[in-house]
Amino acid sequence: MIATQNTVQRNVRLNVRSYTYESVLDASEKINWRVEDIIGEGKTLDFSKPFMPESLARVGELDFLNARERLLLNQIRGHAYLGIFIVVEEFILPFVLEHIRASLAQDDYRTRAFLEFAGEEAKHMHLFKRFREEFEKGFGTRCDIIGPAAEIGMAILSHDPLGVALAILGIEWMTQAHYIEGVKDAELDPLFKSMLKHHWIEESQHAKLDTLMVESIVRNYSEEQITKGLADYAAVGAFIDGGVRQQAELDLDALQRASGRTFSPAEKDRFMASQVQANRFTYLYTALTHPNFLDTVERIRPEARNQIEAMSATFK
Repeated sequence: MIATQNTVQRNVRLNVRSYTYESVLDASEKINWRVEDIIGEGKTLDFSKPFMPESLARVGELDFLNARERLLLNQIRGHAYLGIFIVVEEFILPFVLEHIRASLAQDDYRTRAFLEFAGEEAKHMHLFKRFREEFEKGFGTRCDIIGPAAEIGMAILSHDPLGVALAILGIEWMTQAHYIEGVKDAELDPLFKSMLKHHWIEESQHAKLDTLMVESIVRNYSEEQITKGLADYAAVGAFIDGGVRQQAELDLDALQRASGRTFSPAEKDRFMASQVQANRFTYLYTALTHPNFLDTVERIRPEARNQIEAMSATFK
């Protein structure tokens, strides 16, 4: 009986959002851009310009780099952004499909909205791959990405569904923070900036569906299951933290190849300290601190929000 009362009380807290499957589906169908609208048919990257805003790239603080090397690193960070989101799609897409598989007849708008979501995530993967191809043609130096993507995806999907859904929700809101707080007003290569904008436009709808997904999962969870889900969310975050550290090492190797010089041990240490923190800010802090993400966590368990806010300071 206690578990039932807890479930009822939790539903009262969770059902306060104005998001609906019908409204999200309507918005998504109105957006409706194609990969071919963004890249191809003579649209090429301008390698004389940065790809990422300084708020995310943080290349300016590395004063042992000259202007050319800072631009190269900025573009390498842009390439890493593409690669990391390809990795991300490896677990988002199957997770969304699995979420709706068992309840296809439950609500037609729900089914259509999540299928639209899945189709758009597949489109994003295609978009990022096309940009990586364009990058590799123009940059001229090999840049590596953590992976294999499928293995990373399998590792994340091995966690509790609530933990995975919360990780996805943070990622979706994160793209909004990236665009509005950094990309929107930055002087970047127009093609790369357009890609980031169009990605965010659709992710802004996915974040609403993710919110509904998290709430539907929690609705059927006991308090013990919620505890497990929150713990698994923290484990996914730690896994991502390890991945972005590895990516900083790969970016250092790429910069040395592209610049034609080997940095001193002291310079490498400064690079890693700066770029690991930049990656943490980009892929963890902006997700952990997004107010809409924190609002959802608070409705699940208020003390969990306090814990996440305290933890997020490490990644700033």
